[in-house]
Amino acid sequence: MDATEFDEEALFSAIARSGVRALLIGRRALVALGIPVLTADYDLWIHIDDIAALNAAVEPLELYPNRSPEEARRFGRYVLEGDERVDVLIARQASTKDGIQLRFDDAWGRRTTLPYTPSVPLLVPCIDDMILTKRWSLRPKDVDDIAMLEKLKQGGGSRS
Repeated sequence: MDATEFDEEALFSAIARSGVRALLIGRRALVALGIPVLTADYDLWIHIDDIAALNAAVEPLELYPNRSPEEARRFGRYVLEGDERVDVLIARQASTKDGIQLRFDDAWGRRTTLPYTPSVPLLVPCIDDMILTKRWSLRPKDVDDIAMLEKLKQGGGSRS
């Protein structure tokens, strides 16, 4: 079986055109910030009311949800699957391991826009909120990512 090449620009363009309130989180967001890390999938945090719009936007890319919008709301997450995997968080808020709450609406209000291309924006949490998202799980790689984000925040990275 031949592997197909996933069109990342088409994904980000479809999300931008759809009007979905979607934040790129996880290691792909770190890559967008200029931090050299490896990752195998995409992670989005979207507004709970935008599930159907996101699903419709990415359907032409042959990405299909593993749960209905109703099921996704109950579970707080779902996956878009096809040639690529997109993990989608839809919780109104999430807590760090030490109990700090991050509300989607607050993160959305503080978001940062990065250019994927001149005409395709990437929306990511501000660095402080990105650090909080990494503190949700606090796996060893998250601890490493937090250190790199802190360095970037202090002006030691490729984007400030």
